[in-house]
Amino acid sequence: MATTRQTLATAVVAALPLLSVAVPAPALAQDHPRASSLGPRIEGFNVDEVRRLDSGTELNFDMHGTRGGTASLRIDGATRNLHMTETRPGTYQGTYTIGVHDRIRPDSAVTANLRVNNIVTTQVLAESIVRGPGGREERERDLAAVPRVRSFDVRGSDRLGPGNDLTFTVSGTPGAKVDVQIAGTRGIFFLPEVRPGEYSGVYTIRRDDRIAPDAAVTATIRANGRYTTATLGQPLLAGGPPPRRDERPQVARYCTNCATVDAVNVVQTESSGTLGTVGGAVVGGLLGNQVGSGTGRTAATAAGAVGGALAGRSIERNARSGQRFEVVVRYANGATQAIPYDNDPGFRVGDSVKVNDGVLTRD
Repeated sequence: MATTRQTLATAVVAALPLLSVAVPAPALAQDHPRASSLGPRIEGFNVDEVRRLDSGTELNFDMHGTRGGTASLRIDGATRNLHMTETRPGTYQGTYTIGVHDRIRPDSAVTANLRVNNIVTTQVLAESIVRGPGGREERERDLAAVPRVRSFDVRGSDRLGPGNDLTFTVSGTPGAKVDVQIAGTRGIFFLPEVRPGEYSGVYTIRRDDRIAPDAAVTATIRANGRYTTATLGQPLLAGGPPPRRDERPQVARYCTNCATVDAVNVVQTESSGTLGTVGGAVVGGLLGNQVGSGTGRTAATAAGAVGGALAGRSIERNARSGQRFEVVVRYANGATQAIPYDNDPGFRVGDSVKVNDGVLTRD
């Protein structure tokens, strides 16, 4: 019988190499078909240049590329990395506040990483983080490089239901890229340049859209590595008051780390109770063993062990249980982030805050 089992075991071991070869190679490669062609892309990487690199100076970065990824950047001489937030699909923004221990120089290299589906692409910032001193001519050239929006208009619809069209027109710097975002919709859409400096496109309302007549609409124009954002100054419903032609479009910069406290949660922490259970059982058993004799002593020992285990678990739970806090903040684009605290941080729902490297400060 032993010889038969040994012969079967030898046959199985001998067959293992054949089983491993039997797995077809194409089946293993189906997890990531054409992975090289599906890699993420970084289409733009910019920084708001500063005059000096003093402690407390904020460096504002924005990156444009494949949506739905995880973005971060590294600055030579910095003591920490910066994790960027996807404020809009394909747009990542973040602010790095220079600390007292940072050794960032005007020529420090800044490297951005974008990870999508475990594939990472990298790009080095092509511009300096420090604005050169220059004279008036250089400053004028710098201002001329900033794209401008001269007008931002819409031809509204009688209804804001599915299937209705909204036609947007932007007039500004020629040769740029223009995208529009409507509150109540998902994502952004681009306006083609129909004539030099004039961009126009039609947005057809979708079934899942929830567009209010006074919904906020913003247009962003990008050129020369920079961008300007304008806010629509008229309603989306046809028949509303016409826009004032003498009124310049409102221009605003997006605050990437501004948020509002959405919730302050108290989280109860509790140990597993293993040590208290075992210790209580031992002590209870020893005490029970001192009672009676014969079978009575055995029963008392068992009862003491059970009672001691329950008592030990309760004592340890009371001794080791505690509280920690979790502050949930909501950004302007609807994204949320939970920040843990060991003690009460003192924030309340509705507080305006800024998030810098996971630390909350009142705005």
